[in-house]
Amino acid sequence: MAERVGNAVGPAARPRDRATQARGGRLRRTAPRVTALLAAVLATALVGGCATAAARATHAQQQAQQNAPVVAASVSPTAGATDVNPTAEIKADGGSGTLRDVALTNAKGVAVAGTLSPDGKQWTASAPLGYGGTYTWSGTAVAPDGTATALGGSFTTVTPKRTVKATTNIGDGQTVGVGAPIEVHFNRDLDAAAKAAVEKNLKVTTSVPVEGAWAWLPDDQLGSRVHWRPKEYWPAGTQVQMTASVYGVDMGSAGYGAADLTSSFTIGRSQIVKADVNSHRMIVVRDGQQVMDLPASYGLSSDPNRNTRSGVHIVMTKSPQVLMTNLAYGYQNVPEKWAVRISNNGEFIHANPASVGAQGSRNVTHGCINLSTANAKTYYDTAMYGDPVEVTGSGVDLSAADGDVYDWAIDWNTWKSMSALAS
Repeated sequence: MAERVGNAVGPAARPRDRATQARGGRLRRTAPRVTALLAAVLATALVGGCATAAARATHAQQQAQQNAPVVAASVSPTAGATDVNPTAEIKADGGSGTLRDVALTNAKGVAVAGTLSPDGKQWTASAPLGYGGTYTWSGTAVAPDGTATALGGSFTTVTPKRTVKATTNIGDGQTVGVGAPIEVHFNRDLDAAAKAAVEKNLKVTTSVPVEGAWAWLPDDQLGSRVHWRPKEYWPAGTQVQMTASVYGVDMGSAGYGAADLTSSFTIGRSQIVKADVNSHRMIVVRDGQQVMDLPASYGLSSDPNRNTRSGVHIVMTKSPQVLMTNLAYGYQNVPEKWAVRISNNGEFIHANPASVGAQGSRNVTHGCINLSTANAKTYYDTAMYGDPVEVTGSGVDLSAADGDVYDWAIDWNTWKSMSALAS
């Protein structure tokens, strides 16, 4: 009785599992735990698998974003820019994309001329802008995947308080002599910085190599002036292109350049006058050959004010008749024929019947070169602007006191030092 009770001792005695007994009589209560563990592992695997898939999706998305095309389109000047120089670089850049329908328009809706690069990635204005204008960008930059980025925004150009006009002495299509300087005149006085800024934008192009240089002569009542002359006389037949790209150039207190200036002209035949005052003759050499030997009378040597100035003059203008006045010597409005001006101090080569008796033997003039009427007409018909007239033998040299064109009276090294860019 006690033994049976003892066999029944234990917590919540329950019948044995017959299946367990059939496996050898050992009681195995672990089966439910294994099942739970397997379920947990499976659940963890499922959760881990979902997490891994989500991570992979996120990574793929991030990778796609990193690999997505970046357009990075830009315009210059940028939106909101002010006081832009009208000659500044004006362009739109599509970055990694291509540009479509790009336009830059002014306040009136007029489009600025421009060109698109062959690859479609850059648009560049092909004409300068105007002063004091408002300009607006439009168009799109399209990425390789088709994403479009709009271009837009406006900017304004500088409004000058005043502008500076440039003019030149040789017009398009002219033919000039081998001693002709190129003159560029400005209607305002320029300071040293402005002259340097201007000179950087001056250019002379020739059909054959010609050494030359710009030099700033003293300002006069009309403003500042710069001349270009060759080191030696121009080669005959040279084609010349002068460009003064001064539009948009900031000339300081004088203002901004009003407009560009150009001139295309030709150097004609070489004709040089050899005028030795002591020979009492005037020789004309054309293309290396003497073509005239004329009796002449030069300025009275005993009076420095009447000396014909020694030095290289150039033919400046000519007229069939000029009224000549010199009150200090008692004459006024005396008509003289076939007058060729060779300086701005009153020196001419002209006809003077009154001095024919002295021509070829004595110098009696007030500084001009006197010829007979027939000889003066013969020479007059051949003269052109820029022909050199080389006067030698007098006691007074040509200088700045004799007018505004004395370029050949300045030695070459001094001439080069008169450049605003000379170091």
